[in-house]
Amino acid sequence: QVQLVESGGGLVQAGASLRLSCTGAPGRAFESYALGWFRQAPGKEREFLAVVTWNGGWTTVADSVKGRFTISRDNDKNTAYLQMDSLQPEDTAVYYCAAPKSPYSGLLTEVSDYAYWGQGIQVTVSS
Repeated sequence: QVQLVESGGGLVQAGASLRLSCTGAPGRAFESYALGWFRQAPGKEREFLAVVTWNGGWTTVADSVKGRFTISRDNDKNTAYLQMDSLQPEDTAVYYCAAPKSPYSGLLTEVSDYAYWGQGIQVTVSS
């Protein structure tokens, strides 16, 4: 079972950047799973942001954040990243990383495709 922990959130001003990290527990086959990032704002559904394949070879980023958000991973460190630039108040949400039900999957974008979730981390962008 994949275990994930997010870090790097916080309060920033509009226009700033943040890099979120998602670290997998050692020995839990983190390197075999695609890794997705999602967010959920109050009163809204959880929203797909980006996904990277197990080996980091392919990525997909949602149109809503394309050009501002970048996903990557370093399997030697059991960590995936979400680089967020030009943050705006509408980016305020709880951000989650997740792994899908099966290893070696493709670029999955639906919440229902993911079985293993981190606890979430707050990102707040002030105007």
